[in-house]
Amino acid sequence: MILRTWARDLALGARFAVTGGRSGRLRTLLTATGVGFGVALLLVAASFPNMLFQREVRESVRAVDGSQEVTAPRADTFLHLGRTTVYRDDVISGLLLRPEGDAPPLPPGAPAFPRSGEMLVSPALGKLLDSPEGALLKERLPYKTVGTIGPAGLIGPAELRYVAHVDFLTTDNFDGRGSRYGWSVPEEPMNAFLILLVVVACVVLLLPVLVFVATAVRFGGEQRDRRLAALRLIGADTAMTRRIAAGESLASALLGLLVGLGLFAVARQFAGVFTIWDVNAYPGDVVPMGPLAALVLVVVPVASVVVTLFALRGVAIEPLGVVRTSTPRRRRLWWRLLLLAAGAAFLVPLVGEVEVNETSIDTAGVVAGTTLALIGLTTLLPWLVEAGVKRLHAGPVAWQLAVRRLQLSSGTAARAVSGIVVAATGAIALQMLFQAMESGFTQASGEDTSRAQIAVGTDARNAGEARGVIDRIARTDGVSAVIGTVESRVWRPGPLKGGEEFAPMTSLRVGDCASLREYATLPSCTDGDVFVFLAHGAQGNPGDSFVARVARPGATVALRDPHPHPDGPQPPKGAPLPQWRIPATARIVDSRPDPTGMYQYGVLATPSAIGGLPLDEPDAQAMVRLDPAVPDAAEHVRNTAHAVDPTSWVRTLKDLERDAAFSSVRTGILVGSTLTMLLVAASLLVTTLEQLRDRKRLLSSLVAFGTRRSTLSWSVLWQTAVPILLGLALSVVGGLGLGVILLKMGGQRVEDWWGWVPVVGIGLGLIAAVTLLSMPLLWRLMRADGLRTE
Repeated sequence: MILRTWARDLALGARFAVTGGRSGRLRTLLTATGVGFGVALLLVAASFPNMLFQREVRESVRAVDGSQEVTAPRADTFLHLGRTTVYRDDVISGLLLRPEGDAPPLPPGAPAFPRSGEMLVSPALGKLLDSPEGALLKERLPYKTVGTIGPAGLIGPAELRYVAHVDFLTTDNFDGRGSRYGWSVPEEPMNAFLILLVVVACVVLLLPVLVFVATAVRFGGEQRDRRLAALRLIGADTAMTRRIAAGESLASALLGLLVGLGLFAVARQFAGVFTIWDVNAYPGDVVPMGPLAALVLVVVPVASVVVTLFALRGVAIEPLGVVRTSTPRRRRLWWRLLLLAAGAAFLVPLVGEVEVNETSIDTAGVVAGTTLALIGLTTLLPWLVEAGVKRLHAGPVAWQLAVRRLQLSSGTAARAVSGIVVAATGAIALQMLFQAMESGFTQASGEDTSRAQIAVGTDARNAGEARGVIDRIARTDGVSAVIGTVESRVWRPGPLKGGEEFAPMTSLRVGDCASLREYATLPSCTDGDVFVFLAHGAQGNPGDSFVARVARPGATVALRDPHPHPDGPQPPKGAPLPQWRIPATARIVDSRPDPTGMYQYGVLATPSAIGGLPLDEPDAQAMVRLDPAVPDAAEHVRNTAHAVDPTSWVRTLKDLERDAAFSSVRTGILVGSTLTMLLVAASLLVTTLEQLRDRKRLLSSLVAFGTRRSTLSWSVLWQTAVPILLGLALSVVGGLGLGVILLKMGGQRVEDWWGWVPVVGIGLGLIAAVTLLSMPLLWRLMRADGLRTE
């Protein structure tokens, strides 16, 4: 019987939601739109774990299988070399292949194996190469484009990637030999600090969505209450009217679910079109996790009923009208503070419990404590707004209209900005966590970008060719200076001594004086000088005695290994061992960090000191200083390096180095923060428009009695600004408090107490944006036809 009664009244309420005239249908549409936005974002959030997982799967599927070593060529084997380059801050990944037989496996996503000198490109890379912006990159990738890489070979539709068939790969310059694709790397457990960051971020990013959904189902409350009063007049009791109101909200919420599913279906089709913080995905990868999706679809309609019944607890619905507590009861503070205390009770015992070497935390305690703290701050906002506006009086007409409206209905205004309070509080706490953790996960790389910005290295057949490579890089457009050296090795000649398995060896670097000064502290230098430079064991380098066994003033050294390994390359039979005598005038100097931050050691020689002697497997190494006045100077250097040797390495020097896991978490949180702030802005706009629509007759009446439209516009601004300013003040205090507690969990200290300033700036920007966007509707509602009634 009870179930039948509830079903009847809920169905009647649902009927009112869709047949309540134009005004009722508009209210239902607004509610459904608000709930739809929230549901869509919740479904996107529920899809994010699967998106990241599918990216990892795609990466592992296209990787060459390295689980089994292939030692000899076969019909199905191939040599491979991975190449990654940067073009105007975009990372371009490449895979160079050379088949060793006539049946090589197809790379994932490839329609056919490209022929020699040909390449397959991703759609995004193909578009870039065909555009004028890709002209410089086209020089770097001189292969003929013959096809497109399919989704099976890409981690996302916007990825820039190519697969090329080349003939210059050998067992001397390859990454390895393979016979198939697809393998996975065991995932390392995440650091406890990062887990804390992820857990807090999930609560912070999703709670504003739930707050907005709860706010949306209360749209049009005043009109609904008047309609319920009419039902009381024809015989409905109080319980029945509340069930009917719940039915209206339930119908709007269910319609909102459909809207949300539709918005999600549309949004996932554009998943590959938009890239947020370097993340995009194929539509098929944007699939919500089953349990999370089911939770969203169940919680939203249930919450709509609960929120409606809760909202009606302070409203007396009588046959002749609605009697609101409008000499409303004073809001009670104690239970709001109790929520904050409960949150603190969960979080404070965890202070000092998060250790950097752990891989787990008390997730339930952190989630419960953070959620209760944020909900407590949200419930505190209506009390704060009510207490604050009571003390506001004198001012211009627009100010007095706004203040009086807030004094009569402060709860509506507080609910409108509650999402901002949650988002801003969480953002401040997250910002404090980021700043404190960044010092632990971001460290100085030791590289000095004031001395060089790019490092280039390539193999050469002889010293002359290596010097030619350096000269070619120095002549490249946009290069202002080059630290260039030819690197080789020198050995101690003669028989091996007892206990030795190989001849002692050290490095030899040949370059001009300006370049040599970047490796050691030289008292003076002219062409013809030689130096023995010592690192004194810095950075784990061998001690000075290791170098002294081979290189010292007046010592004779071998320029080729006198005792080569039997399995390694062998010198021509009967070829004499080339030797060189280090001048007795050579000076011993101290090593200094080079621009890459490394201490080197061994022998430094100017070109005339080494003459035309043959060096063993010389490498050309250049550290390049760019001319900031030349556009794309770095791209010109990369093009030169590739033209010299496609297997050369090019590295951009950086002052700071971030932990990969921290960067990944940071990217995910930034994506979520962006989506949440967009929802907060949309929710504030929808709520403001709904409040204006409810006051249509009042606004028209005021204009009819001579009130200036500009006065009403300023009134709307103040009605939005005052609660937001109070809410932002509450957010700053709550965010700083929550941030301090979270930092104390890991024994961290606050790095910057002013991290809340950008968050407040965003909040103030939302005030301006929402006010401007609501102006057209406000001016339309102030027309005289708003006085008409049905």
